[in-house]
Amino acid sequence: MASWVLSECGLRPFPKIYPKPRTGMGSLSCGSPSRLTVAGTDLGSCSLIGIRERNWALRVSAPVRVPSVGEEEEEERESINVVNGDGDEFFDPGAPPPFKLSDIRAAIPKHCWVKDPWKSMSFVVRDVAIVFGLAAVAASLNNWIVWPLYWLAQGTMFWALFVLGHDCGHGSFSNDPKLNSVAGHLLHSSILVPYHGWRISHRTHHQNHGHVENDESWHPLPEKIFKSLDNVTRKLRFTIPFPLLAYPVYLWSRSPGKKGSHFDPNSDLFVPNEKKDVITSTVCWSAMVAILAGLSFVMGPVQLLKLYGVPYAIFVMWLDLVTYLHHHGHEDKLPWYRGKEWSYLRGGLTTLDRDYGWINNIHHDIGTHVIHHLFPQIPHYHLIEATEAAKPVLGKYYREPKKSWPLPLHLLGDLVRSMKKDHYVSDDGDVVYYQTDPKLAGTEK
Repeated sequence: MASWVLSECGLRPFPKIYPKPRTGMGSLSCGSPSRLTVAGTDLGSCSLIGIRERNWALRVSAPVRVPSVGEEEEEERESINVVNGDGDEFFDPGAPPPFKLSDIRAAIPKHCWVKDPWKSMSFVVRDVAIVFGLAAVAASLNNWIVWPLYWLAQGTMFWALFVLGHDCGHGSFSNDPKLNSVAGHLLHSSILVPYHGWRISHRTHHQNHGHVENDESWHPLPEKIFKSLDNVTRKLRFTIPFPLLAYPVYLWSRSPGKKGSHFDPNSDLFVPNEKKDVITSTVCWSAMVAILAGLSFVMGPVQLLKLYGVPYAIFVMWLDLVTYLHHHGHEDKLPWYRGKEWSYLRGGLTTLDRDYGWINNIHHDIGTHVIHHLFPQIPHYHLIEATEAAKPVLGKYYREPKKSWPLPLHLLGDLVRSMKKDHYVSDDGDVVYYQTDPKLAGTEK
């Protein structure tokens, strides 16, 4: 989502031992059956979707030349384990990993790449049925003991609908682009998300995960931008619950330091051949707004607020919470990259898995996030198996999530701690860590 939250870690001087990363300039769909070779590079079972000129804007969700897929490294990797003066091993999360993206891919069973449209649609039917069932029960009982429970349950189900639409945007819902688009529009428009507008910006997020300037969702604020914000704005951006309500604002105006709207086909977010897609999604979004306006006349604005408005706000909080915690809040400081130090693999390895207890199944295992970021074409129902298969390759670069109680209340503590520490990164340096503003942290003397 936005560039709003940042942390306590400044630029750390690393020895210049990193190999030169190779960044992608197009996109591909990593399904399974056929193999593809581009510029002498075997990309494995991937199909080319399109090469774009715009900065980091790629067609689906992985670069054409993903770093090290099917390639031999041009330089030897430095060891990530350094023995310190006490004889203990020190793991440097900002050092280049001793494995390649192709090594991770090879460890994942082939069937994990197979997309089953019937299975995907069964999840849609399940979730939509629950949404209407919850609304019918709440409306019929209509008492103030039931309504708060309904809001929490229905807001969580709205979030589940979003995750299924998210899969449509990645193409992991099915191999049929038309089915993905129709299902994506229905799912996302119903919760006031412009499907194509969001899909394109989210693609940019995946293409540039871990990059300070080019990432699109909850990336760090550089120090200069952070210090240019007035005190009230800074306070709001890093004080709960305001950051958890950021998503609608982001859709209209993006993050600090970035311009454009997800509803405007002429926005900097999009290239000319995407205008029709953006217009289609904006029209669908407008149609949903019109439906809601009509319902407010039929059932009254208060009833609509109870049935739809409050659950929508809960959904927005889920979206911001989950997106933020997949990129922030680990007890160890994680790097962000710029310039030649960034690569698709290194950026993806800074993402985090999270355990949501009972919610894992409800929101389609989106907490299994590291493998999703590296290989967004894997369907959500294969992510857990794919992650288990990849763990031996990832080693210490995989951070085991803390086990949750039935409800993931422990994550609120991680969120609050991160909001107090993770504020901005240095304007200089290619490997940087969050730093803390003493005023926001409450530590200024």
